Amino acid sequence: MTESEQRPLSTLVVDDEPLAIERLQLLCARQDDINLVGTASDGEAALRLAEQLKPDLLLLDIAMPGMDGLEVAKALSKTGASPAIIFVTAFDKFAVEAFGVAAIDYVLKPVETDRLSLAISRVRERKAVMTDGNGEESPWAEEFWVPYKSELRRIAAGEINRIEAERDYMRLHVGSSSYLLHQTITGLEERLNPEDFVRLHRSHLVRRDWISGLRHDGGGIWMACLKCGTEIRIGRTHLAEAKKLAGR
Repeated sequence: MTESEQRPLSTLVVDDEPLAIERLQLLCARQDDINLVGTASDGEAALRLAEQLKPDLLLLDIAMPGMDGLEVAKALSKTGASPAIIFVTAFDKFAVEAFGVAAIDYVLKPVETDRLSLAISRVRERKAVMTDGNGEESPWAEEFWVPYKSELRRIAAGEINRIEAERDYMRLHVGSSSYLLHQTITGLEERLNPEDFVRLHRSHLVRRDWISGLRHDGGGIWMACLKCGTEIRIGRTHLAEAKKLAGR
């Protein structure tokens, strides 16, 4: 275990309700794995403090006046050094959007000690998974949370065989099942490790080891043959990258 994995997580609490901040401060004091470094009562202050303090973790409310918690998370994701985020909210209706901005957990108020402990353990697990042999965090997404019936399901990036764009949603194909995720294909491409996934078309991303071969029809159109038997047309702008798979 590295030194960064052993030390307590420096944590910033963000909530517009003073009583909610006070409760989280008390709960954090009971957690050996937490070092509370500051609090903020609005989104703009949260961004300023996050830039100054560089916390490992944000306990972040969603429904706040001005910049809400989702907007804070999106802004932090663009900085290149986004802390882990646990949303702490009184509303369950934001869960899909929360995991769409790569939140690690979604805790409903009133927060209980055991539930906060579980969320923090998930942060530790995520950091362990995303840390490479040099002790540095990987920039690539390891998992996605997707809506499924009346629940949210965790999908590991390594389980995804291919991704197909459907208007404003992406269909993640996992074995014989598929799930819809509200995300752009360009946004997903930026989050997935290019050593594992290749863009074959404006509407398709495919796991490299899911491609069994390439073929052309004699008229300049190339197709990628997948292990499941599906064939995907390769876009002209992506043909050169696809041919690299065959060393051409």
